[in-house]
Amino acid sequence: MTEGVRVQRAVRIANCSGFFGDRLAAAREMIDGGPIDVLTGDWLAELTMLILARQRMKHGEGSGYARTFLTQMADVLGDCLERGIRVVSNAGGLDPAGCAAALRVQADEAGFGHVRIAYVDGDDLMPRMAELSDAGETWVNLDTGVALADAGIHPLTANAYIGGRAIALALAEGADVVITGRCTDAALVVGPAAWWHGWSFDCDDQADLDRLAGAVVAGHIIECGAQATGGNYSFFSEVPGIEHVGFPIAEVEADGSSVITKHDGTGGLVSVGTVTAQLLYEIGGPQYANPDVVARFDSIALEEVGPDRVRVSGVVGEPAPTRLKVALNYLGGFRNSMTLVLTGLDVDAKADVALRQVTGLGLEQCLAATSPRELAAQSSLGVQELLVRFNKVGSPDPTSVRDAQSLLQISVKDLDPTRAGRVFTSGVVEAALGSYPGMFPTTPPGQATPFGIYWPTTVDAAAVTPRITHDPVPTPTATPTPTPSPHRGHPSAHLARSDAPTSTGNRTPATAPATSPTVDVALGALVGARSGDKGGNANIGVWVPLNRPNDAVDWLASWLTPDRVRELLPETAECEIECHPLANLRAVNVVIHAILGRGVADSDSLDPQAKGLGEQLRARIVSIPSALLVTPS
Repeated sequence: MTEGVRVQRAVRIANCSGFFGDRLAAAREMIDGGPIDVLTGDWLAELTMLILARQRMKHGEGSGYARTFLTQMADVLGDCLERGIRVVSNAGGLDPAGCAAALRVQADEAGFGHVRIAYVDGDDLMPRMAELSDAGETWVNLDTGVALADAGIHPLTANAYIGGRAIALALAEGADVVITGRCTDAALVVGPAAWWHGWSFDCDDQADLDRLAGAVVAGHIIECGAQATGGNYSFFSEVPGIEHVGFPIAEVEADGSSVITKHDGTGGLVSVGTVTAQLLYEIGGPQYANPDVVARFDSIALEEVGPDRVRVSGVVGEPAPTRLKVALNYLGGFRNSMTLVLTGLDVDAKADVALRQVTGLGLEQCLAATSPRELAAQSSLGVQELLVRFNKVGSPDPTSVRDAQSLLQISVKDLDPTRAGRVFTSGVVEAALGSYPGMFPTTPPGQATPFGIYWPTTVDAAAVTPRITHDPVPTPTATPTPTPSPHRGHPSAHLARSDAPTSTGNRTPATAPATSPTVDVALGALVGARSGDKGGNANIGVWVPLNRPNDAVDWLASWLTPDRVRELLPETAECEIECHPLANLRAVNVVIHAILGRGVADSDSLDPQAKGLGEQLRARIVSIPSALLVTPS
């Protein structure tokens, strides 16, 4: 590939992993499915960093990476080298050097000793926490406003989110495979696109910002794999071949625009709807911050330009933030849980008996408690936290076993694994033959397991210098740190500026619908939704499909308010809620603060990552103007 070719056409960047545990065969499918230039894989999330930390604690230094990345490489590395396909992955996790070393051994044994491997680190702040704290970093929790020192927390991991600059440089220096630590998900596309097209990260003019912002948006779309091609889609019945959905490809042009597609003949669907759904996943307000640039999500325009081809254009960029987000995790303690089955009659009384035997408290006391710590302090268990969840679903006249059963879940947490372990479960087991009739648990009693807590914070961007190491070159190359701009925003900023550019995208301007008869139907009859978690917060992106009138977009923007969300989702009653209209995407993004407590690893919710929250909202019966439910001619 010559520089001339690179200028003339888009770079085809394929994704083969959306999380640690995604389909291992996807790498082979992307290599064999058609021409691509770069194969990327996203392996990291807040929870993944904790999983890798536990893995490293068990196996030692050099092991805190996603080992299944090596499984994929064992299958496709030879073909990638033969076809000139570059590989970029953040599977390095906590140990990018260890991942690169393991890949080197594997490649040498397979006869691919000529592969050029580079790894990017510098994101790990653990060795520098004291130094940075002395320099003034207070590690304030973005969700709670509490400083780390005031909380008495001892971090287990602390990784800054780095961008695509180092990836681009590593590729320019000849790397066939680039392995990173905690780079942002979108950086896996930003880096290769900047390398291919020769973009500047110094952003001397608006065009530079817009190009990078366009790549950030493309990266956000394909980062979660099959979620962009019909997976987790509200209208899943419209997705052909959903049994085996193909993975996405971003064809990124020199101006930062892109076409999202997939290989021909694969299952799934790429449409304005599936792309919109992924764009709304795990975002905040219109300003989407990445280390390299801030992308304005209220400027994105989408257009279907062919079967399974959606063009993404018009993205406006703003200068990068002066502070980088940091994923800090610490050991929260130990947890345990047992679920008891309550069958047939008198389930309230049966639950009351079980709770008095196990916890020393009755059902009414347990359900009235305002917090797990308050409930634990009142109980006889001696643990720090106690949570009781009563799922009363049994039928008054059951015709099957399923209809006859309700569930009582009792969960505990404590710093002492003994108190959260056998001390707790023994009390449940010992009551088995002397409790309510028909008592039995859903699982055998087990030992307490450790859990971690996510602490989102920030660090001065100038204090983080990503480093590139080319194997076997021993001297790392430090990537230049961009000069902070006085106009750069905070990474948690989410309020649109009054002078921000806007785009009407795929819709024509429309006035609010005139008064018309309403019909009581599920909200999902009109809209789609995609939800997810960001630490203790959740977001629900709600959008109006193209087969509904444009007036529905205006109706949704005025109707879906924070108070409406609290009405439809009672569990959000005490939460701070933001609703951000995104007219260009025919959408409203709802951000619900603190609904998930201290994050997925600590959560006792039945939906700890808010994956089903959007579908829960769509299931609510609401009054919708009947004219909005008509398919335009």
